[in-house]
Amino acid sequence: MVIQDHPYRMLICFFFIPFLFSCKEEQLTRDVIRPVRTKQVFAHEGARIRTFSGLVKSGSESKLSFKVSGTVQNVFIEIGSKVKAGDVLINLDPTDYEIQVKQAENARDLARAAEIQANANYERVRALYENRSASKSALDAARAAYEAAHEQDNIAKKQRKLARRKLEYTELQTPVDGAISEIFVEENENVQPGQPVAILTAGSDFEVKIAIPEILIAKIREGDDVTVRLDAVPGKSFKAKITEVGISSTTYATTFPIVVRLTESDPDIRPGMAAEVSIAFADTSERECFIVPPVSVAEDRLGRYVYVVEPVDSGLGLVKKRPVEIGELRSDGLEIFRGLSDGEFVVTAGVSKIQDSLIVQFNLPEEPR
Repeated sequence: MVIQDHPYRMLICFFFIPFLFSCKEEQLTRDVIRPVRTKQVFAHEGARIRTFSGLVKSGSESKLSFKVSGTVQNVFIEIGSKVKAGDVLINLDPTDYEIQVKQAENARDLARAAEIQANANYERVRALYENRSASKSALDAARAAYEAAHEQDNIAKKQRKLARRKLEYTELQTPVDGAISEIFVEENENVQPGQPVAILTAGSDFEVKIAIPEILIAKIREGDDVTVRLDAVPGKSFKAKITEVGISSTTYATTFPIVVRLTESDPDIRPGMAAEVSIAFADTSERECFIVPPVSVAEDRLGRYVYVVEPVDSGLGLVKKRPVEIGELRSDGLEIFRGLSDGEFVVTAGVSKIQDSLIVQFNLPEEPR
């Protein structure tokens, strides 16, 4: 009898196996609750953050140049050299100016000798005139000759002084302590008066020059607080203030120059670093605005929407699909003008994998302070 029932038992087992697996899978599906990431949103304060690019430069930056022309003889500095006031940075070949000094000194010696001789002659003629041995015209002529010689001596003296000064100008000295950020000349190169040969940076203050579009320049004021970030100093932001606001547009006639000065220092900051300046512009719109990550917003045939999570139990929440009206894409996120309320939790990851009325697992963020 047992042997006869065996085929039927096997048949029954095969018949119920699919149902058993189906029930198990359904039970697993019920037990798995999808986790989601959320962000609690609040009405924005009405400021738009815009970012502009620029370069860091020293707050005190000077282009150094010679007052005379000549050929570069020696360059005593390198880019990055630390210098002190009075240090000689570059010098020109002084040969021509040494010759000029020698000529000026000889001319002055001759003028001085001529003046002494003219003065002696004048004194002699005056003595004769007082003894009535010389005429009035002879006295006047002697006095005029002496005055002319004296004037020539003064001119020669000034020319000698000028020649000596030009010789001194063949050495370029730094006026203050600082560092060399750029050098534009090399040895044996000819330079002209006023031609920049190096840039000296001084002081610990740093500035960033940026260009502001003409539609925003009216909202800029000196003293406004801004934030500066540097690619070379990641993870840090520096407080700064607007110190200069351009009153005329640049060459392209579409932007105005703005200078901001950092109010914080850092040993890693160097002139020439790329910088981003973030400026908060007041939003003239009176509409309530929320800022959410762009990935939070999805779109279907009915329009754009987000998913919000309504807490229902510890760590669990009910997903609700919420139509929204969006605004502009900003550096800190996407504007939402309608569809959200203060304190709601917006899903920021996994939007495409959830649906309306789904129970999900999420962690409540800390209450804002």
